[in-house]
Amino acid sequence: MTTESLPVRTDSPARTSPQKTAAGRGGRRLLRQRAGRQHHAGPLAYVLLAITAILSIFPLYWTMVAASTDNTRVSQTPPPFLPGPNLFDNLARAWDEAAMGKAMINSTIVAGTIALSTVFFATLAGFAFAKLRFKGRNVLLMLVIGTMMVPPQLGVVPLFMMMSELGWSQQLPAVIFPTLVSAVGVFFMRQYLSEALPDELVEAGRVDGAHSLRIFWSIVLPIARPAMAVLFMITFVHAWNDFFWPFVVLDMTNPTVPVALTQLSAGYIRDQSLIMAGALLGTLPLLAMFIVFGRQIVSGIMQGAVKG
Repeated sequence: MTTESLPVRTDSPARTSPQKTAAGRGGRRLLRQRAGRQHHAGPLAYVLLAITAILSIFPLYWTMVAASTDNTRVSQTPPPFLPGPNLFDNLARAWDEAAMGKAMINSTIVAGTIALSTVFFATLAGFAFAKLRFKGRNVLLMLVIGTMMVPPQLGVVPLFMMMSELGWSQQLPAVIFPTLVSAVGVFFMRQYLSEALPDELVEAGRVDGAHSLRIFWSIVLPIARPAMAVLFMITFVHAWNDFFWPFVVLDMTNPTVPVALTQLSAGYIRDQSLIMAGALLGTLPLLAMFIVFGRQIVSGIMQGAVKG
C-alpha cells in the first residue's frame, strides 16, 4: 500500500489547531485590551466636577474669609470675598475666650471612644445578624432598625435622670456611654457583610474547629476593614459635631467643641468674625484627619469594591 492511498483526515488537529490557537489568542488579546482601556471623561464631566468641588469648598472658604476680618466688615453688603488681615488675631481670641484647648481634648476623647466602640460592636452585631443562625434573629434586627425611627429628643429626660443617678452629670462618660453603638452602624455592617463575606469561609472556619469569636477575629475583621474605615470616619465626624446631648449634660467648665462655641455667641452683640474663627478652629482637626487618613480610607473602599 502506497502513501498516496492513505486517507487524509481534514479535521486533524495538526492542520486546524494553529488557526484556532491564533484566533483564540487574538480574541483574548482583544479582551485584555478592552478590559485595560480607560474611559476618558468628557468636558461636561469636568465641568460638573468643578462645580461640585467649588460648592463643597465654598463654605470652608467663606468661614476663613469671615474669620479673617472684623465684625463690621462681615456685616457689610456686599460681604467680603477675599481674606482679611485679622485671621490669627481672631483665632487667638477664640482660643482663649472659648477654652478651645480643653474642648478639643474632650472632643477627641469623646469622638474617638464613640467611633472605636461603634465600629467594634456594630461589626460584631452585623456579623451575627448576617451570618449566624439563631432564634429571634429577624425580630431582634427589626427592633434594632425600629430604634432608628425614634427621635432622640424623646429620651433626653430619662437619660439625663439616669446619668444623674450614676453621678456622671457634667462629665464625659455621660456623653460617651449612651452612644457606644448605633443602630445605623449595625445595619450598615450587616448589609456589607451579607454581600462581602462568603458563607463558604464561615463554614470552612467551622470545619477547622474555630468558634464564632475566632472566625470573627481571623476572617470577618480583615474582610470588613473597608466598611469599618468608612463607619469610623462617619461616626467620628458625627460625634465631634454633636451638640444637643453634650449641651444638655455638660457645662462650660468641661465642654466639647460645639458646646464651647456657644460661649462665643453669649454676648448681647454677636461678633460674627469671632464665631467663625472658633468654627474654623473646630473644623481644622477634622480636615487634618481626613488629609492624613483619607488616602487609606479611599483605597480601602476601592479594595472592598473590587473584592465584592
